[in-house]
Amino acid sequence: MDYAVIIWLLGIIAFVVLEAVTYQMVSIWFALGAVGGLIASLAGGNFTVQFVLFLVLSAIFIVFLRPFSKKLIKNKKINTNIDSLYGKDVLILSDTNALEGTGKVDGMVWTVRSIDGQNITKGTTAKVEKIEGVKLIVKRKEG
Repeated sequence: MDYAVIIWLLGIIAFVVLEAVTYQMVSIWFALGAVGGLIASLAGGNFTVQFVLFLVLSAIFIVFLRPFSKKLIKNKKINTNIDSLYGKDVLILSDTNALEGTGKVDGMVWTVRSIDGQNITKGTTAKVEKIEGVKLIVKRKEG
């Protein structure tokens, strides 16, 4: 077996493994270019032709296919049950400020914070404006 064939096979394997580890849609295009180099090697082309074919194919794949693939694999936000809390009313269980407090939503007790730094007194109602980690960021309801 020709050494060039071994080099291209090792290159393909290395680029595929790198892609599997990083999942950034970068090295896969070089793996496809290396397939072109491998085909040129098997067809009897000299190493310069193989390497130029590798570079040209890799560039073509990056320029034309990467943007298309990024759209297909775009990171989609996965909605969870916590997303259903946005806009809901919170019964404030302890005096709440911008740093700490507790509130109850849908029968569950949560750590809450005031979004605007205003104190919200125990027993009043607030509305969930944001969620940061496991804290509900709330705003006192007017009226």
